[in-house]
Amino acid sequence: MREIAFIKQNKTKWLAFEDSLKEKRNHNPDELAGLYIQLLNDLSYSQTYYPKSKTTVYLNFLVSQMYRKIYKTRRLEHNRVAYFFNTEVPSLVYQYRKHVLFAFVLFFFFCLLGVLSARNDQTFVRLILGDDYVNMTLKNIDKGDPMAVYKSGNSMGSFIGITMNNIGVAAKAYIYGLSAGVFTFYAALQNAIMLGSFQYFFYEQGVFVASLKGIWLHGAMEIFSIVISTAAGYILASSILFPKTYSRLVSFRTGVQDSLKIFISIIPFFVAAGFIEGFVTRHSNTMPLWLDIVIIAGTLSIISFYYLIYPFIIHKKQSHVGIPTLQKA
Repeated sequence: MREIAFIKQNKTKWLAFEDSLKEKRNHNPDELAGLYIQLLNDLSYSQTYYPKSKTTVYLNFLVSQMYRKIYKTRRLEHNRVAYFFNTEVPSLVYQYRKHVLFAFVLFFFFCLLGVLSARNDQTFVRLILGDDYVNMTLKNIDKGDPMAVYKSGNSMGSFIGITMNNIGVAAKAYIYGLSAGVFTFYAALQNAIMLGSFQYFFYEQGVFVASLKGIWLHGAMEIFSIVISTAAGYILASSILFPKTYSRLVSFRTGVQDSLKIFISIIPFFVAAGFIEGFVTRHSNTMPLWLDIVIIAGTLSIISFYYLIYPFIIHKKQSHVGIPTLQKA
């Protein structure tokens, strides 16, 4: 069948599906499942005979939205929060894996830029970190405790303050996506250059190992989470800039929903990082090296697995049961 005939034959049905997706009322899950199967059959046909067509992209979008509505409407037997973290977020991370990769590549490029800038310009670190912080750190290094800044204040106060500050920094990077990604890009540049120059400063002062023990105890989760928040900002920006075959409003609405879910998923990691920084990092100079390594490797492995490996596992499982993934990435 020619594509134009395929479209004419099914156009009315597809438009009816679109209307059902826009309705606010709760639908019968069995009714939605029936509609989902019809759409899935049309999508399979289109993928077979018109694999590169906009019709296939459109049907893929309808099927994905219908699938989401089924799982939103039906009564879930398992915990909704568990479903959110175990399935929904990893599926979205896989869907937008190119945005995540872009965020990491860009962040580490800017981080290297910060290292090279600090190495070739003696005033660069003071420009980025400020004279007060640099002078205070130099005094701490002279006293033999370069990580003394993490020991100020009480543990609980530090934990709460640090966690809220980190979530605020990440929220800005995410919301900046509304600027078409311009300010998200700037936030990534600022944070990465600061990290690179900061780390090189400690290397230059001969306390590189001590800084690794102090900074990366909490930094493994904290910095990783900030990169994920910038990825969420890029997702938001791309929904505005690149709507593809969808209306800009539909693309933006989908982008907001998806990116917000990914952003929300990093909050527990910020809480964990804040807890480590408030209660553990202050003892880094007295802790045995093996314990530092275990904490750093453990936290980095957990968050890396969740965002970089687990999404592929979930996608593979969904593929086996015929659940499509909307390819906007």
